[in-house]
Amino acid sequence: MIPVRSRAISAVGYDPSTLQMYIRFKQGNTYTFCRVPQNVFDGLLSASSKGVYYDNHIRDRYRC
Repeated sequence: MIPVRSRAISAVGYDPSTLQMYIRFKQGNTYTFCRVPQNVFDGLLSASSKGVYYDNHIRDRYRC
């Protein structure tokens, strides 16, 4: 997991062999997302607002 600066997200991880992404929220819960393209993970890492990127590109998608 890679620590990130965000008001909502504390860390993110990605396994390119399984296309699974992991997001740990500040509240302590970690969620797994499936079939996530590498560019979506890269976009989250580079986003100036991780929370906005999550809402616009990840939330309610990539369910396992």
